[in-house]
Amino acid sequence: MTQPHRIVFRTTDGVDLVADRYGAPLRGGVLLAHGGGQTRHAWAKTAAALADRGWEAIALDLRGHGDSGWSPTGDYQMERFADDLAIVANEMGGRPALIGASLGGLAGLLAEAEIAPRSFSSITLVDIVPNMDPNGAAKVLEFMGAHVDQGFGSLEEAADVIGTYLPHRPRPSDLSGLAKNLRRGGNGRYHWHWDPSFVAGVNRERSRRDAQAFDTGLASLTLPVHLIRGRLSELVTRQAAEDFVAKLSNAQFTDVAGASHMVAGDRNDAFLDAVVGFLDRQNSGQPAKVGRNAP
Repeated sequence: MTQPHRIVFRTTDGVDLVADRYGAPLRGGVLLAHGGGQTRHAWAKTAAALADRGWEAIALDLRGHGDSGWSPTGDYQMERFADDLAIVANEMGGRPALIGASLGGLAGLLAEAEIAPRSFSSITLVDIVPNMDPNGAAKVLEFMGAHVDQGFGSLEEAADVIGTYLPHRPRPSDLSGLAKNLRRGGNGRYHWHWDPSFVAGVNRERSRRDAQAFDTGLASLTLPVHLIRGRLSELVTRQAAEDFVAKLSNAQFTDVAGASHMVAGDRNDAFLDAVVGFLDRQNSGQPAKVGRNAP
């Protein structure tokens, strides 16, 4: 399996974004942007598999997440994330394909529609649409904010909390992967590996304004877009997915059975099949397959 090496991108406001680079761009580049509260390590299996198939895969820690810098002003508006992705895409060159989960997907859409059109050759959205279910979004934010201050006494305690939130997912016997999503403070307690100001900012900005703004810009998008939804998703209903795809001129939709909002973590094999199939079709010029279900 292809092993990564660490690289750093500098944003317009001086924040360093850390990324893992896998492979070489024999078939082009792919930029992977994680969801809110995650880190670049969520993409390790996907990025390595893409590299083994000839793509250069860049798995990025978004600002305020993982090993990337925190915003000096606490600026975590969607426009800032979108600008960051456009900067990274430009430095990669050749209009990389974007794979964006949740926050990363919305930021990529905004970048392509408004901030920096023609940044990407295609966009794969992982269980996110602008018109997401507000109750589901509130549930995610509640989970993220519940242990911001006190953290966890051990990896096992953090795993217990995650298990309650994701009861359908088997608890891992090896918690070393979980450690990458946590940072250990001077008092020995573990905290999520992101800036607490991020959740506070999302809560302040949360409204339907973003969905309405996206609706205005979506009509201008002509690049291939692939929405991959977890069939158990708490954020994206089947109707919302179909409505979103219908608004675009060049879009397709894959529904992954047995997966929730964390599609890649729940069903990585089915997720990877959908991702690779879509990218292969873009390289070959084949038409999109709309409404395909992944078993």
